[in-house]
Amino acid sequence: MKRIILTGLLFICVSISSAQNKTKNLVIVTLDGLRWQEVFRGADSLLVNLAEYNSDKKGITERFIRKSPAARRELLMPFFWSTVVQKGQIYGNRDLGNKAEVANTFRFSYPGYNELFTGFPDPRVNSNDKIPNPNTNLLEYVNQQKGFEGKVIAFTSWDVFPFILNDKRSGIIVNSGLTDLNIPGISERLKLLNEIQHQSPGFVAEEIRLDVLTYQFGKQYMIDKKPRVLYLGFDETDDLAHQGNYKMYLQQARKTDAILADLWNYLQSDPFYKDQTTLVITSDHGRGEMPLETWQSHGEKIEGAEQVWVAVMGPDTPAKGEIKTATTIYHKQLAQTISELLGLDFKSGAGHEAGAGINLK
Repeated sequence: MKRIILTGLLFICVSISSAQNKTKNLVIVTLDGLRWQEVFRGADSLLVNLAEYNSDKKGITERFIRKSPAARRELLMPFFWSTVVQKGQIYGNRDLGNKAEVANTFRFSYPGYNELFTGFPDPRVNSNDKIPNPNTNLLEYVNQQKGFEGKVIAFTSWDVFPFILNDKRSGIIVNSGLTDLNIPGISERLKLLNEIQHQSPGFVAEEIRLDVLTYQFGKQYMIDKKPRVLYLGFDETDDLAHQGNYKMYLQQARKTDAILADLWNYLQSDPFYKDQTTLVITSDHGRGEMPLETWQSHGEKIEGAEQVWVAVMGPDTPAKGEIKTATTIYHKQLAQTISELLGLDFKSGAGHEAGAGINLK
């Protein structure tokens, strides 16, 4: 009898928590390999001044270099440092003692995304190979909850995500790389995007889709189908950094910020999403800073590659702006944080416990 009563009380508490949350929908966006240094300090003048990384010193200096880090970051990411900082919370400015890190020791993409979406670092996930992830992920879990069935979808530029999110097992749609979106009743615009992606130039590899097309797929799907949870995985900032092309890396960061602005404007213009959608933005890993050439790289041997950043904005997130307290959050906490925003309690399964959610209040 006591067990029945306790179970009933737990159900009531969870129901009340869910009812109190204003967040009914959620959008997650990752900017692969975008450093916290650019997010919080703006363009790095040392890299801008080196011809081996920047072919347009005069132009990039005029566009992105100012005396103060605050002015530089506002030029690089104006939406981030106007709307997001005013309406949400931003973590990871190590210059203020506020740290955001990955807990996995590998410090590259697949392990980073596994940690983000499953709530724990897994030593078995130690490569970027196309191996189905054995771990239950957050999107898979949410898709199984009442009211979310079939309303969770991912669009990503990198073609490894069907394996990271294990779409064969999870049952969620993971549209990645240059794979056509083939589902019943898609709009003419989505059919056109299917066509355009095959006619666009390969950015780094033929199988990687341009971020702008990944975004247009996701936005149009929101317009047409109204998913409750959408994941957008962008890739180009990481690709450009690996190439050592700091000029294009900065320009892509600026373009992605404009995409985020367009995304938020759409969410606030559609009655289905307006004032009941939380936006979470982050990266999968960091990069090096010193020696200078390590900015191109990441991995377990690169100092600083564990350093990331996180932004959250939505109806259940108090507008605290740039977090300045000397604390550390970890990517393994994000799965439960996102789950709690939706009034849910994510369980990673397989004997693993997801990291505790971040206290946004």
